[in-house]
Parts: sequence; C-alpha cells; structure tokens
Amino acid sequence: MRSLATRVDEIVVLARRNLIQMRRRPALLIFSIIEPVLLVLMFRFVFGGAVDTGVDGSYADFMMPGILVQTATLGAVTIGSSLARDLHGGTLDRFRSMPIARASVLAGHTLAGLVRSLVVLLAMVLTGLLVGFRPSGGPLDWLGAISLLLLVAFAMAWVTALVALLAGGVEMVETLGLSLLFPLTLISSAFVPVASMPGPIQAFAANQPLTAFIDAIRALLLDQPVGTSAGRAVAWTVAICVVFVPLTAAAYHRSTRR
Repeated sequence: MRSLATRVDEIVVLARRNLIQMRRRPALLIFSIIEPVLLVLMFRFVFGGAVDTGVDGSYADFMMPGILVQTATLGAVTIGSSLARDLHGGTLDRFRSMPIARASVLAGHTLAGLVRSLVVLLAMVLTGLLVGFRPSGGPLDWLGAISLLLLVAFAMAWVTALVALLAGGVEMVETLGLSLLFPLTLISSAFVPVASMPGPIQAFAANQPLTAFIDAIRALLLDQPVGTSAGRAVAWTVAICVVFVPLTAAAYHRSTRR
C-alpha cells in the first residue's frame, strides 16, 4: 500500500507538471478549443441542412455526441506530442536518474491529458447549446456520457503514446496521430447514419470502436435506449488497453535505455 501511495503521488506530481506547462502556454489550449468549435459551426450550418439522419430531432442533437467523441479522440494526439517533446528534449533522461517509476511518467501525461480534455469538452457542450443542441438526458445519463468520453480519451492516449515513442519527433507524432485517428472519426456514426454508407465502408463503420462510443453517448444524452453500445464501448476500451499498454511500456523501456 505504501508503494501504491508513492506511485499515486508520482502520477499526480507529474500530471501537475504537465498542467503547469499548459497554463504557461495558453495558446495551445486556446487553439485546442477553437478547432472543435469551428467543426461544430461548420457541420451545423454547412452540412446540417443537407444530412438526413432518419431520426427525430435536429441535426445538432445528432452530430454533437459525434463531435464530442471526435474531440476526445483527437485530443489524445496532444498527449503523444507532450510525451514526444519530453523524450526528444531530454526530460525523460532526467526522470530516469530519479527514483520515479517509468509507468508513473506515462500515467502522468495521460492524467494531464484527460484534465485538458474535460476543459475542451465543456467548451464543446456550451458551443453545441448555442447552435441548437438540446440534450434530454438526466444527471446519471450525463455522468455515464462523461465517463465514456474519458474512457475513449484514455484508450486513444495509449495509441498516441506508442506513436510518440516510435516516431521521430513532435511533428511526426502530430502527423501520424491525425492521419490515423481523424479518418476513424469520419468513418463512423458521428456525422451521418451508418446505414447511409456503401457496403464495405458501412461494415467497417458499424464495427469500429468509435461508433460504439458515439452510439452510447448519443443514446445517453438524448435519453434513448442504450442497448449494447455501452457494453461494446467498454469492451473496446479494454481491448485497446490490453494491446497498447504493454506495447507502449515496452517502447518506453527501450527509449529510456538509450
């Protein structure tokens, strides 16, 4: 228990370090909010009148859960960029000389990224309310939706962390991260019904992880039957972590031994 408490203290201190860096670089947080806000406005007013969702309610109600999941997913790229900056800037070499568990460094970056994601997601919800988003879910529904958003951000953080440890620098992490994750958010149920897609793309969209998260969060926020989507979302989180956490830990171990 004493060792566990020490590790928790390490994670909190390292997360606080990353949050302080974010406070000293406010432009990074501001631009992290501006980009999703522009997406909300673009999809609501440019595509909103052309997309037939096939369900009751406005397009704002349909698209906002998708944009929230997209924001949480792409926000994980910032975690990878922060880790890459520490790796190639020599900070991880300094940590290696201290009595700090290697896992605490990765967990500290992830925790700080989740806090940042909460701030950005709050800005997205407020923007959505301004453009017609009218959620009907209760407090427990919102708690479940927020929990799923944090789960998808947590899972994707390990993906981008692995990219950061294998790539050549911050720019490469951002390029590869967006190249991998952005198409995943588009080929999903985020902005159009999956049933409107052609056969092979429809099959992929219906069975990929982000669609499960989007469907579950949409059902919770709009007070609709959740069905099996929440269970599938949790199962995808476990599967992603089972695969990427050991790979990331191994890559971090190799990187800090150089």
